[in-house]
Amino acid sequence: MDYKDYIRVIPDFPQPGISFKDITTLLNDGAKYKQAIDDLKKLVSGLKIDLIAGPEARGFVVGAPLAYALGVGFVPIRKSGKLPYKTIEVEYDLEYGKDRLAMHSDAVKPGQNVLIADDLLATGGTISTSVSLVRELGGNVAGTAFLIELSELNGRAKLPGIEVFSLVTY
Repeated sequence: MDYKDYIRVIPDFPQPGISFKDITTLLNDGAKYKQAIDDLKKLVSGLKIDLIAGPEARGFVVGAPLAYALGVGFVPIRKSGKLPYKTIEVEYDLEYGKDRLAMHSDAVKPGQNVLIADDLLATGGTISTSVSLVRELGGNVAGTAFLIELSELNGRAKLPGIEVFSLVTY
């Protein structure tokens, strides 16, 4: 299936020159959404995975159903101040400033194999920060999985030695 047929491209959003890939058109078609999760499951089937972690918010809509399909747990990665229990946090750079991502301090046990899933791999900032969080807790990053990869932004370069699986590449 060509998932590009189900992803709406919105020019000049959120700012001029950006070609936004809107997955809501894929998500609102139940059969296509299911197929996308099933296809991601097939892509990562050779990995040993104990948990899936997903950064908010669209990492939840990819990671949680993928965790369900694989029969493993799901770990939310959130912005600072959004999780109710003790957390670890890592700061990362945004285009205009900095932000922090957090994970519960007991979310990953040492030695667990964690797949990090999100909707989009662009510059790699969010995912490399997620990798840092998993590793800080002693987890092994089994790989990363995305609906979309924007290859021209070279996000893979921030993930040396980590397998990257993508359904669609622009």
